[in-house]
Amino acid sequence: MSENTEVKKLWWHSRRGMLELDVLLVPFVEQAYSGLDEADKQRYQQLLEEEDTDLFAWFLERVVPDNADLQRIVNLVLEHARSTKRT
Repeated sequence: MSENTEVKKLWWHSRRGMLELDVLLVPFVEQAYSGLDEADKQRYQQLLEEEDTDLFAWFLERVVPDNADLQRIVNLVLEHARSTKRT
C-alpha cells in the first residue's frame, strides 16, 4: 500500500464521530503521521483499534493506558495538539 493510500485510510479511521477525538486525531494523521518512525506508525494504527470511551479518557488525561506503546502514541498526539495550538 502506498503511503498516500495508507494516510487516506487512516484519516477515515481517525474520524471517530466524537468532536473531541476528531480535533486531535484528524490533524495528527494529516500533519504528523508521515513523519513518524515505523514503530510509532504501528502504535497509531493500534490506537485506532481502541474504544472511543478509552481514547476520550486517555486524551483528557483522566486515566493512563496500561500499555506503554499506547501511552507513547497518546503522548505524541497530545504533544502535537499542544504544539499546533500555539499560533
